[in-house]
Amino acid sequence: MLGINSIKNKSTDMSSVNLIGEGTKIVGDINSDSDIRIDGQLTGNIITKGKFVLGESGFLDGNVTSLNADISGEIKGKIEVSEILSLKSTAKINGDILTSKLAIEPGALFTGTCNMGAKVKNILQNTDSANAKTA
Repeated sequence: MLGINSIKNKSTDMSSVNLIGEGTKIVGDINSDSDIRIDGQLTGNIITKGKFVLGESGFLDGNVTSLNADISGEIKGKIEVSEILSLKSTAKINGDILTSKLAIEPGALFTGTCNMGAKVKNILQNTDSANAKTA
């Protein structure tokens, strides 16, 4: 039987990481309040209030909206990051970037436009209000 403290801890634990492993293929959108790591393939959009990590073997055909992101794999789609977007040396991006801060390692490939600045801060809040209107 679960005690009141264990139930309370489970409902307030925001430190969980959602993991999609190498060799896994998913078609559909992912919406999460916590961190997401993809080492497999996703055809769909990702919206997270946490950090998004795309591993070196990861592939995403869709859009990303997140607080922070580290990209080592390949993305075909728009990337919107409220704080820091980091493109590792193995990253391949084909799409537009909207972020507050951008770090690009030598070797990373990027085709598209990039907009940086203060107006990016409210990306996730705008997504929440848009979802509330359609729900």
